Amino acid sequence: MATGRATVLVEPNRLETWDVPIIEPEHGGALVRIVLGGVCGSDVHITTGEAGVMPFPIILGHEGIGRIEKLGGFDTDYAGVPVKPGDLVYWSPIAACHRCHSCTILDETPCENARFFEDASKPNWGSYADFAWLPNGLAFFKLPDGADPLAVAALGCALPTVLRGFDRCRPVRLGETVVVQGAGPVGLSAVLVARQAGAREVIVIDGVEGKLEVARSLGATAIVSLALPPEERRRQIYDLTGPSGPSLVVEAAGVLPAFPEGVDLTGVHGRYLILGLWGAIGTQPISPRDMTTKNITIAGATFPKPKHYHGAMHLAARLQDSVPLAALVTHRYAIEDAGKALDAVHHGAVIKAVIDPELSPALRMTPASSPARPM
Repeated sequence: MATGRATVLVEPNRLETWDVPIIEPEHGGALVRIVLGGVCGSDVHITTGEAGVMPFPIILGHEGIGRIEKLGGFDTDYAGVPVKPGDLVYWSPIAACHRCHSCTILDETPCENARFFEDASKPNWGSYADFAWLPNGLAFFKLPDGADPLAVAALGCALPTVLRGFDRCRPVRLGETVVVQGAGPVGLSAVLVARQAGAREVIVIDGVEGKLEVARSLGATAIVSLALPPEERRRQIYDLTGPSGPSLVVEAAGVLPAFPEGVDLTGVHGRYLILGLWGAIGTQPISPRDMTTKNITIAGATFPKPKHYHGAMHLAARLQDSVPLAALVTHRYAIEDAGKALDAVHHGAVIKAVIDPELSPALRMTPASSPARPM
């Protein structure tokens, strides 16, 4: 039986490269050859064990773009668009059951029986691999003609997560003032969407100058250094937004101390959206009275729906010529070097890293050194 490589997390902090069988697609599914597998900050939390116990062993990677090898009896994607072998597709990584209260009554994700990972010894859709086996019910979408896979991969699951969050917490309205805590992929996605929606101010807090400059390129109107004391950060923000404060604060920092500061920063009648704390287990003190006296809404969001992946793909494709999305992918790593990719993400050494199955081990490429490659 033919095999392909895959990065397997056997247990916390133990990665191995396995040869796994290439399985024929089931009815309604697809077999795709991975072109790019996005490296997400959540993968770091999963690898270290900070995100809790996983059903080990698992193939890492929940952000993927691939080229269809075989289809399981259907000739359209999950939006009804015709597809054929050779087409590039982008998928939602959550295999929902479509037979539970969350799926059918609430129309919410995740469902009670959702599979985010599958055992590495079984057919699998992890994207740190040569191939992904997409089961029936796991939605995939054909990339629009002319779409740059790097532009779509650049914000990975972060852009669908932000779209999901704005569904939960109301989209940004024209003229609103927005503060984003953190300039990683989720924060950068929030900047992009807020600016495209017509926010008057999009203010980003971070401590890495390079990331703040990227935020500016995506539409941030002001930056605030994390090196400043919290009271000075607040003063600078309120100088920009006015005494009522920000209309919306988006937590995209992924660190617990961001939460009480975000509650404090949120303006009167404002909204505080929690997106980055999925992998940070713990508690932080806040004053409930602040929420009441300011009449603020606090909302969390996780697990984007297929429609959010579809929307993110089309948004990236539409903006790729006017916004430097593809340039956000600063590093590519071979499958065998997934540990190095995770370490680089963990230490903030990259804007966006991807796994590129065509690379040889120990050969890391940046856009400047990457050879031309047909997509």
